[in-house]
Parts: sequence; structure tokens; C-alpha cells
Amino acid sequence: MYPLVYKGILCGLFGFSRQAWYDNRKRRSSFQMQEVFILRQVKQLRKEHKRMGAEKLHLLIKDTLLDHNIKYGRDKFYYLLQAHGLLVKRRRSGARTTNSNHLYRKYPNLIRDIELQSPNRLWVSDITYIRTQKGFVYLSLVTDAYSKKIVGWSLWPDLTSEGALNALRMAVEVESAKQGLIHHSDRGIQYCCHDYVNYLKGSKIDISMTDNGDPYENAIAERVNGILKDEYELNEVFSDYHEALEATKRAIHKYNTLRPHRSIGLMCPVDAHRQSGELKKHWKKRIYAAKEKSGENTKPVSRNQG
Repeated sequence: MYPLVYKGILCGLFGFSRQAWYDNRKRRSSFQMQEVFILRQVKQLRKEHKRMGAEKLHLLIKDTLLDHNIKYGRDKFYYLLQAHGLLVKRRRSGARTTNSNHLYRKYPNLIRDIELQSPNRLWVSDITYIRTQKGFVYLSLVTDAYSKKIVGWSLWPDLTSEGALNALRMAVEVESAKQGLIHHSDRGIQYCCHDYVNYLKGSKIDISMTDNGDPYENAIAERVNGILKDEYELNEVFSDYHEALEATKRAIHKYNTLRPHRSIGLMCPVDAHRQSGELKKHWKKRIYAAKEKSGENTKPVSRNQG
């Protein structure tokens, strides 16, 4: 540390008073303490949401920061997490769970350009795999397209239709099937088989399927799969079915009750499920710029995230 006389000389050389030097030092110290507090809050949330993105973490701690008179913007928050290695790296993986090469009837797509104003008007279904040390198990999900709430699910040891049918039964028992409800899925054999189709018809649920197996025609269901795996650790390798089942229960509970979604007004699915009317979206559709004559790759000019 410099003696006071040297501090005074140095401050004078740079055009600052000694008091200004002390004030600046105090502000820097206060700012550093705020960042330490923010990082502690993030690490605490990450215990429950180990792969939640920066924007949603910022949303969840915003009220706590305001209670402590801390103003910290989203972009600054992002760079803080980046500097401390706390950003989540996206993982890519894939395994085929859809077999549409079968002789069962395939139904037309009924939901193109559909506008939803309330829950339980459109359910979307999909199947994803979970790894265990003894092999794959398969998670069937039924999600309400309006609220993004998982309304039915089943973890099953194989890809037979029973797992998908159990998830559908749960959804019907918990939510009931209202008149005009549409069930949308891919053309997988689990959704086209007689047992599944007969249950839908018996529950008076209209049947809709993707036209050509395009995953973008069932984007909500695909997105839910990705969130459960990327953010709630269902990408891990579990010791057996029972460990995977417990992890799935925890993941779905957190997803439904704790995770805010940009596509439903930054609400959690259970809260959005109680709403009606149009829900505010906090993202823009992905728009691609036209290719240049030079042959450069097309680049997105905005992002679409859920």
C-alpha cells in the first residue's frame, strides 16, 4: 500500500482528488461484493436446475436482487456467468424412437396454423430414450400445447405401445378430454396402432399427425424432450430403471412447477395452465437472411427459443 502522501501525488497526476480515489475504490469493492452475491444465488439455483440457461436464471433471481437493491442487467449477467464458467454447453445426441414404416393408418395434420386460447385444446405427444447401465428405457410424454405443461407421462422398458398408452391414460384421467381436443403426434407405430387409436376415439379426441415425419411439425413435443434432457439431467446414464424413474419424476416436477418459459409469458407451465387468452411470447421466430450471390452461408438474424 502507498503512504497517503504518495496516493495524493498519484491522484493529482491523473487529475483526481484523493477523495475521488477512495470513492472509486469503495464503488469497486461494493460492485465486487454484489457479483459474489449473484454468483452464490446462481450456484444455489443450479443445485436444482443444473442446466438452466442464463436468461431464466436471471429471471428467477431478479426479485432477490431487487430486494438487496442490486441492479444487474441481463447482458451483464450473461458475461458474469461466462467469465466464471457457469454457462451451459449444449449437448447433441440422438437415438431413433420413431418407426413410421408400418401399415397402420396415418392421419392428416389438423393443427397447421392453429391458434390456441386455452389449455386442453391440443395435446402433443412424443417418445424419447433415457440411458441406463442395463440399456435404454423410453419416456412417453403428453404435453399441453397451450401451457407447455406435461399432463401425462410414462417411463417404459421398451418401445411397445403400452408406454405411450399409459401416458395418454394419465393425461385423460388427470385433465379429462374436453370436446374438440386434438391429439397430435408423429407417425410412429406406437401412435398409429389399434390400441392407441381406439383409446383416442373412445375418449372422443381428434387425431392429428405430422405429414411426413418432420420433427418441426411436432416442435413443442421435441422441445420438451430437449429441456428435460439438457436442463434436468435426463441425459445422464442411470444405474437401472428405478433410478431413471425417480430422476424423471423430479425432472417433470421441476419443469412443470419451477421453470419459466418464454413462450408462455415467462410463467411456469402449471401457472399458464390456469390461464386463458393469448399468452405473451418473449421470442421472435427465426428469420433467415437471403444468401448472397457470393455463395456465403445463410445466417439467422433473430432467434426463436422456448
